[in-house]
Amino acid sequence: MTVVQATGLALRYGRTTALGDVSFTLRTGVTGLLGPNGAGKTTLLRIVATALPADGGTLRVFGHDPSTPPGRLAVRRRLGYLPQDPGFHPSFTAFEFVDYVAILKELTHRSARHAEVARVLSAVGLDDRRRSRIRTLSGGMKQRLALAAALVGDPDLVILDEPTVGLDPEQRLRFRELIADLGERKTVLLSTHQTEDVMSLCQEVIVLDRGRVRFEGTPAKLAGLAAGRVWTSAERQAGALASWRTGTGLHRHVGDPPPGATLVEPSIEDGYLTLVDAGAEASASAGGAR
Repeated sequence: MTVVQATGLALRYGRTTALGDVSFTLRTGVTGLLGPNGAGKTTLLRIVATALPADGGTLRVFGHDPSTPPGRLAVRRRLGYLPQDPGFHPSFTAFEFVDYVAILKELTHRSARHAEVARVLSAVGLDDRRRSRIRTLSGGMKQRLALAAALVGDPDLVILDEPTVGLDPEQRLRFRELIADLGERKTVLLSTHQTEDVMSLCQEVIVLDRGRVRFEGTPAKLAGLAAGRVWTSAERQAGALASWRTGTGLHRHVGDPPPGATLVEPSIEDGYLTLVDAGAEASASAGGAR
């Protein structure tokens, strides 16, 4: 079942094109959104989350048009959104903050609402800090609190903008467990710079670069873009797109391998790097042609 259908989405800020002709489809499961800083990821998430209208194109979420007031309300009733800046009130306790979000989501029955707030706080590991003021929480705890607020009401579409920022390795593993379970039943759009999160969680990947979709497909297909372009050697080799010394002592390279190079299986990160570099070269060539 198609949950989100975007066709030709566009948005400009003055003379700057933030998004240009962006089309994609979301279904049940976890979709990762990758892209360099300034690619338009947060802008796209805000449009899908009904926080920002597009200048052009069409968007349908659960079959509704969020550009209309009735459509926007219908989408928001089934939406959970974790923005980069959740806008905490520092004097609220963790429980009060999530309870406030629950009220905004129309959970009006007090005892049922409080049970739901307790459920999501427990799910993100904050049950013991429910009465703590937000100003006393660490950065990682605040991030988990924002995730709890996004999950309140058991939404059918969850949009997460850099949700693992500030989380330690154990917390990141717990997060993956939670999102993987959510993706079994719901639709999750996850923007991240962590390619390991994409590899661990996502059935589909969208790569956004310079406001345009450069790739939409499986993580395996993204990694496959670097097939035959990743190799190892004892010494660092000039001319590689990227090169670094690994824990084994060998150097890993991405680019155009020399004759006789020892090729290795590419990763999602290798495919992403290859894709973005190709886009940068194409953009530079187009600029030169003008």
